[in-house]
Formats: sequence, C-alpha cells, structure tokens
Amino acid sequence: MPKNSKVVKRELDDDVTESVKDLLSNEDSVDDSFKKSSLTVDDVQGDKDRDIEEGSDTEEERPAWNSKLQYILAQVGFSVGLGNVWRFPYLCQKNGGGAYLVPYFILLVVIGIPLFFLELAVGQRIRRGSIGVWNYISPRLGGIGFASCVVCFFVALYYNVIIGWSLFYFSQSFQQPLPWDQCPLVKNKTSTFVEPECEKSSATTYYWYRVALDISSSISESGGLNWKMTVCLLSAWAMVCLAMIKGIQSSGKVMYFSSLFPYVVLLCFLVRALLLRGSVDGIQHMFTPKIEIMLEPKVWREAATQVFFALGLGFGGVIAFSSYNKRDNNCHFDAVLVSFINFFTSVLATLVVFAVLGFKANIMNEKCVNLNSAKIVEFLNTGVISHDLIPHHINFSSVTATDYQQMIDIIKGVKETEFSSLGLDLCNIEDELNKAVQGTGLAFIAFTEAMTHFPASPFWSVMFFLMLVNLGLGSMFGTIEGIITPIVDTFKVRKEFLTLGCCLLAFSLGLIFVQRSGNYFVAMFDDYSATLPLLIVVILENIAVAWIYGTDKFFDDLKDMLGFSPFRYYYYMWKYISPLVLLALLLASAIQMSLNPPSYSAWIGELATEKTLGYPVWGLVVCVSLVAVAILPVPVVFIARYFNLVDESSSSLSAVTYKKGRIIKDNLSPEDDDTSLIHGKSPSEVPSPMPGKSIYRKHSGSPTMDMVTAPNGRYGIGYLMADMPDMPESDL
Repeated sequence: MPKNSKVVKRELDDDVTESVKDLLSNEDSVDDSFKKSSLTVDDVQGDKDRDIEEGSDTEEERPAWNSKLQYILAQVGFSVGLGNVWRFPYLCQKNGGGAYLVPYFILLVVIGIPLFFLELAVGQRIRRGSIGVWNYISPRLGGIGFASCVVCFFVALYYNVIIGWSLFYFSQSFQQPLPWDQCPLVKNKTSTFVEPECEKSSATTYYWYRVALDISSSISESGGLNWKMTVCLLSAWAMVCLAMIKGIQSSGKVMYFSSLFPYVVLLCFLVRALLLRGSVDGIQHMFTPKIEIMLEPKVWREAATQVFFALGLGFGGVIAFSSYNKRDNNCHFDAVLVSFINFFTSVLATLVVFAVLGFKANIMNEKCVNLNSAKIVEFLNTGVISHDLIPHHINFSSVTATDYQQMIDIIKGVKETEFSSLGLDLCNIEDELNKAVQGTGLAFIAFTEAMTHFPASPFWSVMFFLMLVNLGLGSMFGTIEGIITPIVDTFKVRKEFLTLGCCLLAFSLGLIFVQRSGNYFVAMFDDYSATLPLLIVVILENIAVAWIYGTDKFFDDLKDMLGFSPFRYYYYMWKYISPLVLLALLLASAIQMSLNPPSYSAWIGELATEKTLGYPVWGLVVCVSLVAVAILPVPVVFIARYFNLVDESSSSLSAVTYKKGRIIKDNLSPEDDDTSLIHGKSPSEVPSPMPGKSIYRKHSGSPTMDMVTAPNGRYGIGYLMADMPDMPESDL
C-alpha cells in the first residue's frame, strides 16, 4: 500500500460519514426508529479503540483488558495447563529423553507458532468470538465456531473434575503425617492387620483408588455418587463461575494469581528437589538423549499432538481473549512470547518432576537393597550361598547400592542357573526411573508418594495441589471464555446469566464423572471428545484463512492492523506447510485409533492392580457420538448455507458477518491506487425502507454493484454495498 494511502483513506472516511449524515437528515420523520439502527461508518482510528454494535439501540463499547500484562497472563494461563506438568515429562521420558525436545521445538516453530499467531490475529482483527470470526471469514464454514464451542463444553465437563480432585487432596494435606503416608490397619476381634488391597499395591495407590475415588471395577458399575468428590466438583464450578461472571473484568484480576503462582511453586520445588539425594540421577536420566528413538515416526506424531494441545489451538479461548484487544496490538509478538513461555514452562516442569522422581527412585532403591540384603543374609545362614562369594569389605548393617550390585553380579555369575529361583531383585535406579507414569498416575500417585518423604511434607503437599488447582483454573477460564464470548457476541444474551446457566448445566452433567465409575468416563472424554474434532477444526481454520479468504488479503489486513508486514515465512506456513502437517497428523491419529480398539484401564480391587478392559457396546456408541457431535455443526451449517436453507443474513448464524459497511477498493492503475469508493444512490433514487428492518446483502460474483434488497422488496439505507471478488470482507 502506498505510504499516503492512510491519509486518503481517512479523508474518504470523513466524506462517507458526512454523506450518511446528509442522507439521514433528508429522511422522513416516519423513519426515526429505523435511523437508530442504521449503519455507521467510523474513522479507522476510532474503530481500533472500540467496537460498536451496529443494529442495537445503544452504542456499547466492547470490554477491554486493563493492561497488556493482564492479557499475556490470561493467554499464558490458558495455554499452560495440567498437561505441561504431567503429560510433557512423560512424553519426554518415553520418546528419547532430551532428544525429544528437538522434534518438539521444530514442530512448535512449524505448526505451533504460525497457527497460534493466526488465531490471535483473526480474533483481534474481527473482535468477535469463534462463531462470529468464522462466520465473518466464510459463512459456509461458520460451523467451525459452533464446533469449537461444543468441544470446549465437552472438555470443561471433565477438566473441572480434575480440579475437584486436586481440591480434595489440597483439603486433606493439612495433616501430619499425610493420610496417604501409611497403609491403614484393619481390626477384627482377634487381630490387627494391614488392609490387603493396600499391602498388595502401595499407600498412595490405595488412597487414590479406594479412599479418594472409591472406584468401581468397571465402567458398567456406576456405584452411585461419590459425595466427597461431588462437593469438590461443586466447589470447582463455583470458583469458575465467580471468576467468570463479569467476563474479563473479573477473570482478568484472578489471572494475576492463578497464572503466576504455579511458577513460584515450580521454582520452589526445583530448588528443594535439587537439595535432595538422588535428584541429579533423575535429571541426568531425563536429559540423556536417545537419538535412535527420535527418528521414529511415532515420536514426531506425539510431539505434534502435544504442541497442538499445549497451545490450546481450536478451542476458541485464544480467539476470545484476543478479541478484547485493540486492533493495533502487536499480536505477532504475543504469539511468539506465549509460545516460548509455554515451551520453557514444560521444560521447567520436566526438571521438577524428574528431580523429585530421582529422589523417589533412590528411596525405593534403598528399600529394595535393604530387603534383598536381608534375603542374602538368610541364604548365607542356611548355606544356600557361600560366604566366599561375598566381598570382605561389605558390611551388611549398611549396604550401599554399589555394594549390592557387586554382590548380585558375583552371585549371578556363579549360580547362573539357580539365580532366578533365589528371588533376588536387581534393584537398579534406572529401572525405577523407567517406570513411566503420566496424568493422574503421576500427580496423585507417584509425585504424592515422593512428597511423603520430603521434610515438612504437608507444606509441600499443600503447595503442589494448590498449584494444580491454579493451573487447572487458568485453562478453565480460557475454555469457558471460548463458550461464553461467541454466544454473547452472536445471540446478544446477558453474560452474567449465560455464565451462571453454563456452569449450572456443566455441573449437572458433570455428576457422571463423580460416580464411583467416574474416572473411566474422564478417560473416555479425554481420549475421544477433543483429539479428532480439534484437529479437524484447526485444519478448517487454516484452510478458511489461507485458501478461502486468501493469504494475500490476510497479510494486507495484518499490515493494516500491526503497522508492518509479518515475515514471509508465515505465508508459506499458512498456505502450504501447516495444512499438510495437520492433515498428516489427522490421518496418523485416525489410523492409531482404528488400530487400537477403544479401551480403558480399570482398577481391580481384589487383585490391587490395573487391567485393560474394552468398552461395552453402549460405551463404544458414546465414544463415536462424542466425535460426531463435536464435528456435526460444520457439515450442518455448510449444507444449510449451500442450499440456502438458512438466510445468510439470519441473526442467529451470520449477523456478525454483515454488520459493518465496507469501503470498496477499485482495481485502478498504480497512479490512482490510493482511491477508495463507496458506491451508492441518493435518497431520491432509493425508497425509504420500513422501520426496524434488517439490511441484507446479496452475494455476487460480478465486480459490478448489486442492489441490496430487504425482505419487503425495498432497497437498503441510503448507500448500497457491493461485492467485489477480490475484496477482503474485513476491509472496513
């Protein structure tokens, strides 16, 4: 765009405003009520500072963030969630240790940052939630926004249950010793003994499955409500509702604590863990690269999936938060900043987790050494093992891991055929660290067990579970905002009533997750309600912007909005690389799901162990339904628009699309390229419309102007809008 174009555009905008005023001044008094809902064309600078709701009786300003810091904390709080703490470390350990960081970082740059930037930009440019944004970009793909809302709702249902679990453990942490420190004792008339289920597993495992969840043995056995978890779920939804009731005015203030507190806790845990014996073993194990694993396709698929979900792409929360920015905000800087904060948070959480697990591995290895050393002493006393096999420097009152390993090597070498019958364990720290755990197994079992060995363990337990609550709340705020903002923008309902109604409905439906079988439903929703639907949503978002709206037009919008043109790198990413990578990821995820029949891990109390079970028929129907219902809005809206089953100017689906008049750019010669025209007719040529009627725009593939007719056959107000095939709809 030539450098003097903004001056020309401003002058033309002023002329437009005057012409509209002149037009309205000539209208009949009969049309007074219609004038109140007339379209206005404001100057560009004013449009950046506020968003006028055309068609309303009053001009209301769109809420805005109090500061840039508040906005960044909101985006960080949404993107940094529980997955950074209990999913990323597991993937890092499973997929090559430090070598996993290489494919993760590459995919963060290739698909993560470009798509995150894309969502930030469209939300900030159009200043609407996901429904309004995708109706604006392409009305036929307007179902993308509705699909995002459905996925957000599904995720919110079970995600808040995890916050409820964290609240329960938080409330139980104010005890010394911690209630999951020892196995409970069972008393009968004749004796006292350790609870068999606990003795077969561990104290923390027993507490999680039997005390906290009181879990049933299969998904088919509901077992009734777990009232402790029901109260915790109610508390979690009450916290979310109170924080979100006023939109970003209330949730923005909470973000200062909920987004920053987890970093304080992670740093405290890191410092404390590094002072514990064996923490270095865990960190060394974590970052020892296994290059051969990094070359496997599965590693790249899992890295791409983690990048995708870590940034919250497709949920609508990113778009909703950015829609409250001014249009001249540098969203490119925000995208890069938040993405790298997310990445370094994952690395920090991984350091903390494996420093603590290294300490735990040393504790467990020490117990193993002591137990098996006692067995060796018994074998020496009975003559099963000769005293000559034991090195003279070994003192059985304090056997170290090195001493034990030396004894085992000698015994194994001499009694190679009989070694397995002796029942001696190898007691290797590496084997203990290789026991990969993730999700609830990491947070509520492994990490919880490690904290029981901390000095002042109740304090660290309180801090840890309070951190989990805050991480969960930050993500919940973005998820709920991804539901509330688009609906408020599109259907003009009161945000307070909608937020309260949404939370009450979600709590009622969420009772399914606090049955005794609720943990199995959480796993089902986690596996099937978001993965495929969100991949499809983001692919369609990418295609809508890059191929339907046009990457060149989008770059022009970005240049107008940011004041500079983004790197050409994004052009090729959005148009070619990202869609191909996303399609490959979708195909790989679909193949993986088809090769692995739907199943879940059930806790069998009698055996005190987990067992993989297949879903019953109704469970399979629910799994398929979760995917189908989430994606259903996309084809429904497309078909309805394609066959004109829904009026394209219907307020229920696309009112946002056609609220603003547009300045039409003519394709002129280079010397006249600074001109913009609004085509219209004088009031004498155009009959006055009936009061209160909406304005409808007829699509046209022709570069010539089409007249816009209202439902009663009359023309629009004073000036007509034309459809130019090469004209981006966002040029206002």
